[in-house]
Amino acid sequence: MNNISIFGTSSDAGKSTITFVIAKILQDLGVNVVPFKAQNVSNNSHVCDDGSEIAIAQYFQAEVLKVPTSYHLNPILLKSGRGSSASLIVEGKVVTSKDVREYYRDLDLLKPAVKRCFDYLDEKYDCIVAEGAGSPVELNLMDKDLSNIFIANEYNTKIILVADIEKGGVFASIWGVYNLLPEKLRKNVIGVIVNKFRGDLSLFDEGIRIIEEDFKIKVLGVLPYIPFNLGFEDSASLKNFVQNPKNKKLDVAVISYPYMSNYNDFEPLIADDEVLVEFVSSNVSLEKFDLVILPGSKLVIKDLLWLKQTGLFEQIKNYKKDICAICGGYEMMFETLEDRYSLENEEAISEDGFALIDDVIVFEKEKILEKKSYELFGTKIEGFEIHHGMCQKYPLSYEKKNFKGTFVHKIFDNDEFRTKYFKSIKSDYIGFDFALYKKQTVDSFISTLKEKIDVEYLVKSIS
Repeated sequence: MNNISIFGTSSDAGKSTITFVIAKILQDLGVNVVPFKAQNVSNNSHVCDDGSEIAIAQYFQAEVLKVPTSYHLNPILLKSGRGSSASLIVEGKVVTSKDVREYYRDLDLLKPAVKRCFDYLDEKYDCIVAEGAGSPVELNLMDKDLSNIFIANEYNTKIILVADIEKGGVFASIWGVYNLLPEKLRKNVIGVIVNKFRGDLSLFDEGIRIIEEDFKIKVLGVLPYIPFNLGFEDSASLKNFVQNPKNKKLDVAVISYPYMSNYNDFEPLIADDEVLVEFVSSNVSLEKFDLVILPGSKLVIKDLLWLKQTGLFEQIKNYKKDICAICGGYEMMFETLEDRYSLENEEAISEDGFALIDDVIVFEKEKILEKKSYELFGTKIEGFEIHHGMCQKYPLSYEKKNFKGTFVHKIFDNDEFRTKYFKSIKSDYIGFDFALYKKQTVDSFISTLKEKIDVEYLVKSIS
């Protein structure tokens, strides 16, 4: 069976979603399948079963498919770095911080890592569904495109195009991308999926005819727009969340600083019919909220300075109700934060934090990557740590009066903790089973889209 590349005709076309949908359809047909992305750019990452770090999108795809997670699924990850540089993570571990121009100049040095990981998966699985990145025909960057062109060329993958009809210009994007692809890759295109269609799908019947008869490209399916509040990959996907709690008990503010990371921590809150979540990115009053959450941050001191510049720092400092701080947000709660090795900043820097916790955070060169079961706030919680910041007195968590803080991500996934915590804030809060919600949402989403995809043609084209 051939491996598959998922190419978007634009950024945010829905490649990550289509990757796990196509993979799950094949898996249900008995194919041993695995997701893959050669290079991702995201501050949203997760610790794998092997203790490595990959982008959240590939972790979520693997979670849907119930396959083991390791760095092989996403060999190259770029995260926000100091100045114009990016933190470069290769095969699950931080290697260096590189200027973006330097990164592209040295790209050939990373191809062996990509090949090692792809080859490893290729031996273990019948089919790799390889997600592309952005558009595959950025003509000035095609020779530097690891996720699209390199993989499709190197491994002769069958290609599915994904086009976002919601943005408009769907015909131009399909025609343009298809015809700008190198001839070898054009021949490997098995069809296009038109994604995010709103309204009556029959209204696009003429569109299908045009694409198939005039463009000579098979339409594998026209998929309806369905809100999917899980697996947020980046800030663009986060902005698309839909929430309408019918039994609202709590108003929750999540402080959305510029380098916010790991906002998947809040998927259980977005899914909760008793919670209204608002991402706060300016100096609005926090008084209407029952709980303020400071999330993770890729550049903690920069985000701390942003809080001070906007006036949110003083608001949070004077806030009398409940506060929860996770990872980077937790680090901000200490007396002082010291980046003595310039890991996050252009030069060594020390900055005063909220001083709620009587200790100092030091950003150490060796990054903590842990995934395990933790005893936190009187509950056994499955979670993970991913941070450079270290402290002596409270290396895992701190709790005092109306404050809870921890380095551990995914605390709200735990029903027992979440229910107990929210009940302490609003006694009439009831709670729900997030794992069940997640399974039902994913199953329903895949089932609905599967009905709109020509599965028989898909299987025949890759066999």
